[in-house]
Formats: sequence, structure tokens, C-alpha cells
Amino acid sequence: MKVPLSEHHDDRNAPQHSTGVNFRRAAVIVPAVILLAAIPLWLLVVSSPVQPQDYPPARLMEDENDSPEDTVLGAAVAAVAVPVVREKKCDVFMGKWVYRPDVPTYYTNETCYAISDQQNCMKFGRPDMEFLKWRWEPDGCELPPFNAAEFAEMARGKSIAFVGDSLGRNHMQSLLCLLSSVDQPEDISLRYTTDYNFKRWYLPKHNLTLGTFWAPFLVRTTDAHGGQTLNGVLTLHLDEPHPSWSAEIGAFDYVIVSTGQWFFRPLVYYRNGRLLGCSACGQDNVTEVSRFQAYRTVLRTTLRAITGRKGCKGSGGGNGGTTFLRTFSPAHFEHGDWTDGGSCPRTRPFGSDKKKLEGYDLEFYVAQVEEFLEAERQARADGSKIRLLDTTRAMLLRPNGHPNRQCNWPKSNVGQADCVHWCLPGPIDTWNELLFYVMKSDRGGKFAQRKLQNLRS
Repeated sequence: MKVPLSEHHDDRNAPQHSTGVNFRRAAVIVPAVILLAAIPLWLLVVSSPVQPQDYPPARLMEDENDSPEDTVLGAAVAAVAVPVVREKKCDVFMGKWVYRPDVPTYYTNETCYAISDQQNCMKFGRPDMEFLKWRWEPDGCELPPFNAAEFAEMARGKSIAFVGDSLGRNHMQSLLCLLSSVDQPEDISLRYTTDYNFKRWYLPKHNLTLGTFWAPFLVRTTDAHGGQTLNGVLTLHLDEPHPSWSAEIGAFDYVIVSTGQWFFRPLVYYRNGRLLGCSACGQDNVTEVSRFQAYRTVLRTTLRAITGRKGCKGSGGGNGGTTFLRTFSPAHFEHGDWTDGGSCPRTRPFGSDKKKLEGYDLEFYVAQVEEFLEAERQARADGSKIRLLDTTRAMLLRPNGHPNRQCNWPKSNVGQADCVHWCLPGPIDTWNELLFYVMKSDRGGKFAQRKLQNLRS
């Protein structure tokens, strides 16, 4: 190929210009060679199965959660306009319920015998089954279905504890039913206690143990006579983890914390052995203390004790395994509450734009997220691991998932509607889809700061 270098390019008898001509020739040829060498690389990129339409430009993926390295990479990639595979960021805890009548339930009350009568809605005649045909759909991405075989293999040789109120037990029973398709759970509770509130199950094929530790206030609690009846005005020792779980928790790899529903009662608070105040206790000369502030202190005490636990085999989380804080699960009583005739008769979920988190539900949720962020900061410094399991938004939208009056409560509760716990099977199975997702992807707290910003905006 001839490249014209000057008006004298045909004058071969002009040696006095050879040095200048060669220099100018090089100045043009070198960029041309570089361009030709870049063509195969360009062809490789454009023929790659990863196409620009599959992944948005890097600048569209940047947000406040990106690390400095991500930001630098994004700027460099945008400058040369080359498509790069980057992980799509998705908050699986925000979304809506979609009607999916084609998706079968994971189990029934006939295939899982671990369902307690209190949540066995099918057994006690719930008239509709439509509540089982709704699936949680996150905004902008997909929540994979629960894979029992993969979960059991991932948790092989480990142990999972559910600490807190009876919703923790509700959660564990869902997980047992989901796993029963790949391993037959054995009730080994009597090896440890005869108390129904403290259950343990063992899955022999996977050497996996599940346990519940019932402590609805998480901290040491006494009644007016110093006993453990949970009747009347109760006293919470805010800085003392409840011994029912604190003495045992070190042996567990994963711990899921669940609490909140019991804090509406009249309560008296002690800290460092001294009276701090009370909430709605009706006692003269006792300082009124916000129940939400007391709840924050309880969470702080609990999360410090659990994330700092020693002795378990570990699950990739330093010396103390992994802790999950499951967020508040709203009740759905209408026309009254638990004690004065309230019920939850709705048969469909709320639309995502029809129900807002507000009132005490919002107060408890904000307290949990803020205390989680502080616990996460401390856990990073200590080499332990804590994750947020945010079930609040999904469950806020499911007034049709409770047992209502289709449950068999103890004699003292006959006729009362249960709009706090969840039918099994039912929307609570989504908690374990979310747990499975967080355990696999090691996510959960990534969007916590953004959640608070959105709530306050």
C-alpha cells in the first residue's frame, strides 16, 4: 500500500530528504499498526456472548454502595465504551406479591409432620387455598425458589438456632418442612429438655441440627414475684442476655434473632441492677421510658452477645459463625386486637402501593436497622459476621397469610384469632427463600443504610 508522505514522494533521487521522510513515515505507520492490532481484540469483544444490551453501561451501575475500586473501574470502562460484566445490584427485600397459580406449594400438612396445630391452617379448615398461590417478586430481579437439596448440602455438618419469640419457632418449622423433602428430621428435644418452647431437630443424612430458644424479650425477664410466669407487669434486665439461650448459643454456626411482638406489654426496666424506668406500668414515681428505646438496648445487648460467641465450628464468619437479625413481622388485626375480638379476614395481599410501613411497625423496624448497622460495624472490627434478613416489607403486604381462626390454640385461647403467626405452608416460606439467598450470596446488610434514607425522605 502506498502512503503519500510529501509532495516529493516520487523523487527517488533526493537523498537529502530521506531522514525527514522516514520520520514522517514512522509517525503515520505506527498508529496504523496499533489500530490493525486492536481490530482482533475489538472483534473478540463484540463477538463475546456478553453484549452491551445484557449489561447496562458501567456508569449506570454506580451507586453509593460501590467501593472506590468499583468507581475507578467504572470510569475507565465508560471512557473506552467497552461492555464489562458487573454484578447486578438488587434488593430482594423490596418488591410485590404476584399471583402464580401454576407454582405448586413446597409441602402440605400431609407431607410434613413438624407443623404445630397453631399454624396448621389446612388441618383446621381454612376455607380458601388462594393464599398459597402468591409468590414474592423483588423489584428488578428474581428471587430463586428454595432448593432443599442445595440448602441442606450447604449447611451440612452445621447447626442453626432460632432465638427469640414464637415467630422464630414458626420460621424454624417452615425450614423443617422445606428440608423434609431431602432428609427426614428427627425430634431430639428430649435429650435436652421437656419444655415445648425449646425444640431441637436433627437431619441425619446431612448431620444438620436446628434448634429454637424461646425468649420473647431476649434478655432476662422476671414477673412481679421474681418468677418466670410472664404474667402481669414484667421486669426486663436490659443488659443481661437471657440464660435460656446465652448458655447454649456458642455451639451454633448460624443464629437467627427474632423479637418485637411482646414489647407492647407494661414493662419495667433495670440496667446495671438499678431501676431505669417503665413503659405503661402505672407505677407512681417511676420514670416513663420509651419502649422503643428499651427495645434498642435489648437488641444491642443481644447482638453483642451473639456476634461475640465462641466455640462453634464457624461458618466463614470468624470465631463466632454468622448472626442474622430478622426484621419485624407486622400483625394484621382489624376491628380489635388479640384480646378484644380482632381478626384478619382478608383473602388477598395488599398492593405494593397500597400499604405503608408506619406507626409502631415503623418504629420497631427503624430501631432494628439502626442497631444492625452498629452491630455490623462492630462485627467487622471483631472479625465476626452479621447479616440483615429483612422480611418486613414482604410480610406487611400479606394480611391473608395468618391462621386467623383456623388454628387450635390451648384452651385459654379458644375463639381468639391469630393474626401474628403464619400458616404453614404459607408466605412464611418466603423467609427461607430469602435466608437461602442471603446465605448463598453473603448479602443482607448491603442496602440497610439506603433503607433508612428512603424511610426518612
